[in-house]
Amino acid sequence: MTTQTDAVILPLDDYTATGIAEGFIECDDQDRLIAAWQHLHDTGLAYRLQGWFGRQAQHLLREGIIS
Repeated sequence: MTTQTDAVILPLDDYTATGIAEGFIECDDQDRLIAAWQHLHDTGLAYRLQGWFGRQAQHLLREGIIS
């Protein structure tokens, strides 16, 4: 049986991270959502997509949610 503390966040590809961030890929796990935004920031993809992605990534950085 897997508990919340045992859960492993699997690596994300660009498509999946974008889908989770934009909402067309369903995600009920807050940690997975944050990991998706972290991936978009780390790869620079957040700043190459539509402006909303970059603005949202900057907001998450200012709030300390991603680094």
